[in-house]
Amino acid sequence: MNKIETTEFKKLLQIISHAPALRIGHFSDGGETIVNMLSELCQEKAYEYQINCTEPSFFETLSQTYKELSHVKPINFTLERPRYMIQGKMYEYLFVTSTIPQEMRSDFLKKAHSIIKNAGNIIIFLPSGSYEERYHWVELLEEHYYVASNTIDDLFENYDVLISKKMHGWGG
Repeated sequence: MNKIETTEFKKLLQIISHAPALRIGHFSDGGETIVNMLSELCQEKAYEYQINCTEPSFFETLSQTYKELSHVKPINFTLERPRYMIQGKMYEYLFVTSTIPQEMRSDFLKKAHSIIKNAGNIIIFLPSGSYEERYHWVELLEEHYYVASNTIDDLFENYDVLISKKMHGWGG
């Protein structure tokens, strides 16, 4: 993941409505800035934060960095898993900064749907200005019962952010 502007990411974090025992999930293949900022938020608010590391070397780094923090749990994760549910945990917010290959995106969204709470949000980071990729993601999100998809394309220099909501009782 390219460098991300911390001030702008803090603005994005304003979408997180504060509630007790909130859970944040994150699919990441690198980029410690976002992980650090989400970790700080979760420590401050007593939220749970699970980082599904899709790159083994990133997992090794994070497992050492966060081994003493109970609110942050890095997991060595492969996107090819048959299910993404771990210990029955569901998330109000699911950040996706990992690169998801095009041929895996449909399967990814289907599996991710089962770990997002009803009315929870999936937040996908896309390369800035990649309109074709954005259109493809929005189409797949609709196919897999996500609604109210919106893009923020002027917040970060290198990324557009696609946010979509899992609706109560729909599909999956």
